[in-house]
Amino acid sequence: MLDLLSRGQLEVRGRLVDASNATLYSAVTLDGVEAACVYKPVAGERPLWDFPTGTLAHREVAAYVLSAALGWDVVPPTVLRDGPFGPGSVQLWIGTETGADDAPEISDPGAGLVDIVPPDQVPPGWLQVLRAQNYEGTPVSLVHADDPDLRRMAVFDVVANNADRKGGHILRAPGGGVCGVDHGLTFNVDEKLRTVLWGWAGRRLPAEIIEVLRALCRDLADEGLLHEELRRLLTDAEVTRTRMRVARLLESGRHPRPGASRHPIPWPAF
Repeated sequence: MLDLLSRGQLEVRGRLVDASNATLYSAVTLDGVEAACVYKPVAGERPLWDFPTGTLAHREVAAYVLSAALGWDVVPPTVLRDGPFGPGSVQLWIGTETGADDAPEISDPGAGLVDIVPPDQVPPGWLQVLRAQNYEGTPVSLVHADDPDLRRMAVFDVVANNADRKGGHILRAPGGGVCGVDHGLTFNVDEKLRTVLWGWAGRRLPAEIIEVLRALCRDLADEGLLHEELRRLLTDAEVTRTRMRVARLLESGRHPRPGASRHPIPWPAF
C-alpha cells in the first residue's frame, strides 16, 4: 500500500470543503491497482500561530510512522510525496469508495464509539468525559466506549501530543478496527493534548500498553530506528519531546489527567 501511495499516478477528484486546510479526495493508480486517498498539499496549509508554517503534512506522516512503530494501526498508511499541487501528505481513504463523479461516503464519524447523548442515556459500560449544554441549552454528555482499540488511540494521542482529536476524526477501518485521521496538529514541543478521549484519565495503563511503550522508548533513543525516521520529518526538539512523553507515561503508569492551564477538549468536539 505504501508503494501504491508513493509511486502511483495521483488524480484529484474533489475537495472536502469542511476541512480547514486543502484536503483533496483523490485516486492513486499503479500497475492497474487503484485506491482512494486524501491528498493534503503543503501549499494549501493555513498558517497557524503555534505550529511552524508548512509542516503539517510532515506531521501527518510522522503520526503514521509512530502508529506503525507501536503496531496498533491507529493511523491509515500515509506518505509524503509530490502531487498535482506540489508536495504534501497522501493518506489511504477510510470510507466508501465511489465513482469519479460521485461524492465519497465517509465512514461513520466516531466509529460508533464516541457520542453526545442526554445525561440519562449514557450507554452501559461507556465513560463520561463531561456534561455540558447544546446550542438550545439542553443538557448533554460527551461519552465514549470503554474499548481497547479506542484506549490505544488515547495513548497514541498522548505520545503524539495530538491537539485535535475530535470525535469525527475517529473512524471504523474496513477490517473492523478503529483508526484516526487528521494528524497535522501533532508533535508540538509545547503541551497541546486536546482530545475527546479523557474517559480513562488517571486510570492505570494496561500491562500490554506498558510493554509497547517500553519498546517504543528504546526505539526513540538516539540510536533507534524510529528516532532516525522521525528526525526526517520533525525537528530534533520535537523528537526529544516525544521520547520524554513516553518516559513520563512509563513513570506514572497512568493515563494523564487534563491540565488546568489549557483547554483539554477540541472545539467543536465532533
